[in-house]
Amino acid sequence: MNFKQVAFLLLSGMVMFSCNQNAQHENNIEDSELDLTQYVNQYIGAGGHGHVFVGANVPFGGVQLGPVNLTEGWDWCSGYHISDSTLIGFAHTHLSGTGIGDLGDVLVMPIVGDTKVYKGDPEQPETGYFSYFSHDNEQMKPGYYAVEVDRYDVFAEMTATERVGFHRYTFPGSQQSKILINLKQGIGWDSPTDTHIRMVNDTTISGYRHSKGWAEDQKLFFTAVLSKPIQSFDLFDMNEPVDGDEYTSRAVKAILGFETEQDEEVEMKVAISPVSEENALLNLQEELPHWDFDKVVADADKAWNHELNKMQVEMKEKDELVKFYTALYHTMIAPSVFNDVNGDYRGTDGEVRNDQTFTNLTTFSLWDIYRGCSPLYTITQQDRMVDMVESMLKIYEQQGKLPVWHLMGNETNTMPGYSAVPIIVDAYLKGIPMDAELAFEAVKTTAMRDEFGLDKVKKLGYIPANDEVENVSKGLEYALSDWSIAQMAKAMGKEEDYEYFSKRGQYYKNYFDPEVGFMRGKVSDTEWREPFSPFTSIHMKGDFTEGNSWQYTFLVPQDVEGLVELLGGKEAFISKLDSLFIVEGDMGEEASNDITGLIGQYAQGNEPSHHVTYMYGYVDQQYKTAEKVRYILKELYANDPDGLSGNEDVGQMSAWLVLSSLGFYPVNPAGGTYVWGSPTVDEATIHMDNGNTLNLTVENNSSENIYIQKITFNGEPYSTKFLMHEDLVKGGDLLIEMGASPKK
Repeated sequence: MNFKQVAFLLLSGMVMFSCNQNAQHENNIEDSELDLTQYVNQYIGAGGHGHVFVGANVPFGGVQLGPVNLTEGWDWCSGYHISDSTLIGFAHTHLSGTGIGDLGDVLVMPIVGDTKVYKGDPEQPETGYFSYFSHDNEQMKPGYYAVEVDRYDVFAEMTATERVGFHRYTFPGSQQSKILINLKQGIGWDSPTDTHIRMVNDTTISGYRHSKGWAEDQKLFFTAVLSKPIQSFDLFDMNEPVDGDEYTSRAVKAILGFETEQDEEVEMKVAISPVSEENALLNLQEELPHWDFDKVVADADKAWNHELNKMQVEMKEKDELVKFYTALYHTMIAPSVFNDVNGDYRGTDGEVRNDQTFTNLTTFSLWDIYRGCSPLYTITQQDRMVDMVESMLKIYEQQGKLPVWHLMGNETNTMPGYSAVPIIVDAYLKGIPMDAELAFEAVKTTAMRDEFGLDKVKKLGYIPANDEVENVSKGLEYALSDWSIAQMAKAMGKEEDYEYFSKRGQYYKNYFDPEVGFMRGKVSDTEWREPFSPFTSIHMKGDFTEGNSWQYTFLVPQDVEGLVELLGGKEAFISKLDSLFIVEGDMGEEASNDITGLIGQYAQGNEPSHHVTYMYGYVDQQYKTAEKVRYILKELYANDPDGLSGNEDVGQMSAWLVLSSLGFYPVNPAGGTYVWGSPTVDEATIHMDNGNTLNLTVENNSSENIYIQKITFNGEPYSTKFLMHEDLVKGGDLLIEMGASPKK
């Protein structure tokens, strides 16, 4: 057994039970923490179209340190895909589960010998520095990643704090051991606009990388400190050598050279900042003042264990536990920290601010997470929800509207609607602390703008199909959010606003054509878009966003009762809902790649469908929800690289599994009503930030006993239709009895 194998076995054998979080959390979970990181499989979603991040990070950390493949393309939005065995380095920022690629900042690669700084061509390795690797030689667990870099016989290990990536490279004996810093390379759409590297002293370098990608104007600064003095320092402009100890250009690279003995370890700490090189150094000094790599691995493991222990579940099969805890892990990669330890952060207007009263966050995939992931946070991340809301309100103050899809201080305006609204309203109605007047001002102002068809919504009550692309999806999303604003207005005693936004919350009806029985594009008050097929999906050019009329006809989670009436009553609604899961049709050549995980026309692989299986609970056929939820959990999620039926979408795909495994899900994303499904856990202990604990026991649970028979809460009979958030967060004992036959 060689040194590298021994090192990993020592790391992988560590079991962490305690946590250094705040006293409230200590008292909440006390000494009951279990070793749950052992059930996290980072490979889930690394194949297929999952696009998940693989590497080392801490919960919601600003650093996501992990490998980047040479290959590029849609399935490499995170920089990594299980089908690939090429390596160009380890970047400090990554997205997880998105449909667009970006980030990949400050790429670091250990190399040995006389090699080029160009990354190389796949068919001609000698043209560049990239290496092959074997997945058999990868090792990973939350907060730790390691791989053998085959070309150079270097064992690469990494771990992280919130703002610092920690590298440990075990080199062979060589006079030409090197570390390449590549500021040209990014992931996906990302490309550099201005980069800088300088050698501060023989163990410290610093610089910045400004880039343009999905986020138009990204600024990231870094400071790196090494455990071994740099013996040679070579700078490159793109791929051409330049003189000096400092250089600025569009794409700077640097090679740090050393002489190493066999199995000598060279460590490097790389801190990042959205503000300055000096702040990056401050982040490093505050978060990682020592050189104990194994301690950082252990601390990261503790941090992950603490968060995972907020939901301690028992399930009959280990694979099911792996699916559950990997999903819970995936919900905590983002939103990510986007400030410095001193409270400095860069706002969406480019201005640097200092505010130590909250932790500024970024990577807000709001169109995805408002449906299930954000409601999950109101259960398990109540304290962090305060920072989420505050971050969104700061963005509102800086750009004049709430975030749509915010990334690295930039508004990307990706996806339809203003999905921050249901998240903020849901948080307000559930008692998450916030400046309520500012929050209401933000949601109202955002809804009263004129962009993206809102001028026509205010004037006509709908968006004409010839005026705005994806008009039906936008209109339905607006109605959902407007209904949410009405609920907040009602709770705050704002009667005029309540009446106005309640009316706008009903505008979803304006997209429904009773002649065909579907939502469709409306050209005028008397004319519908022609031709029409409920199956057709035209990506980024049609009336729907990543979907078709079959899927979007059910996007009325805020008013299921109204939708039932619109579709012709209870029996007609049930018939339509049944049909969704069995009909098949041609979506056309221009259909979105995101419409995946199909059961009939129901698409588990994309978010607009996520609430639909639970709609049966509103029409007294909850047993059908149970049947479909059990099927999806078993067939469309797996302990496998291709274990997701679509993009992870920054936690939402996994949040659906977490909540559904517990037995409930929010159809209406704002207000705190969960619909019962079919729990697959046998027991669950949910620890909340308010100090309360919910103990869930599921009796007679099996693959045959999928139907809820009876529910009691603290010994008293409880509704088998809905679970209320206000009851859940009080804690107590919830008992669910299961059986093999439906029971009304």
